[in-house]
Amino acid sequence: MQCPLLYRFRVVDRLPQPPSAAAARGTLVHAVLERLFDVPAGQRTVEAAHELIDPQWRQMIERDPDVAVLAGETDTELAAWLADAAVLVDRWFALEDPTRLEPAERELYVEADVDGLTLRGYVDRLDVAPTGEMRVVDYKTGRSPSELFEAKALFQMKFYALVLWRTRGVIPRMLQLVYLGNSEIVRYEPEERDLLATERKVKALWSAIERAAQTGDWRANKTRLCDWCDHKALCPEWGGTPPPLPAHAVQLALDPVRAGEVAPTEE
Repeated sequence: MQCPLLYRFRVVDRLPQPPSAAAARGTLVHAVLERLFDVPAGQRTVEAAHELIDPQWRQMIERDPDVAVLAGETDTELAAWLADAAVLVDRWFALEDPTRLEPAERELYVEADVDGLTLRGYVDRLDVAPTGEMRVVDYKTGRSPSELFEAKALFQMKFYALVLWRTRGVIPRMLQLVYLGNSEIVRYEPEERDLLATERKVKALWSAIERAAQTGDWRANKTRLCDWCDHKALCPEWGGTPPPLPAHAVQLALDPVRAGEVAPTEE
């Protein structure tokens, strides 16, 4: 949706993306909010959440030692970086009360087959009421988007709702985006027509991907977002030259198994 060429760079070429401090901080905060629900409701305090920050950070470093440099090179820089993560956690407590929540699922992998098209993703949190109503919750450690970009964020949530509807037969009652960057919650109540429209859009996107894969014509879409693209130097719209398409490019783009594999760090 953002840029067909960027899709190619990520899915087909598997070009590496440099890690960012903001993304690492987001991963850390997500882990803390997930693990907080491991303890009894009465113990889900701000202090308990803060105590999870350091061990979760250490686990991240154990999985990927290169992440450590993102938090700074000195103890002072690391302390400031972790303090910023703690601020985001504090903001979540001001928006939601974890002592009154009992998530049905956390980091839930969802997958559905829609007319041969595999849809899948990870839901940060799924709340299910005793009466069966579902609430899909997604944490965002950045700021809430302007109205111009809000539709993109809601599309992600409608996508999750579509997959849950197709697998569980129930339309989620509420879609909730929790923006910790500026302490804002965006809520949306989807209807069947919303999800049917989302399904049509996903199918249309897949048709476009199939055409691009078969023709090798992955067009660049020049927008203001190009300034944040890691691969701008390779884009023809900015005077660059994309690398040659890899062998089996069509299968890489269209095979759901290969497309979902973790790209190797080295060739």
